[in-house]
Amino acid sequence: MADAPATRGYSATKDQLLKRLRRVEGQVRGIEGMVEDERYCIDVLTQISAVQAALDKVALGLLDQHANHCVMGAPDEGAKAEKTEELMAAVGRLMRRG
Repeated sequence: MADAPATRGYSATKDQLLKRLRRVEGQVRGIEGMVEDERYCIDVLTQISAVQAALDKVALGLLDQHANHCVMGAPDEGAKAEKTEELMAAVGRLMRRG
């Protein structure tokens, strides 16, 4: 008998997550159009900032869900420690961007 697929921390909010990501995708396409239309640099930068903020919000939601589902729901202390280390590495990567 095959094992059931792993449940991710975001499974319950997957539709909402996908909706947000599609909105970000649309924003990026909008920025592409702004560049094609040779819009003012500051306007393009403002839109880039908005996309980064939207992605940060998605990332924070995923981190929160990971902490609550994967870290807190780990079966034992060893697994919790491993998942906590994994979480902190992800936070570190997010903070170092730019």
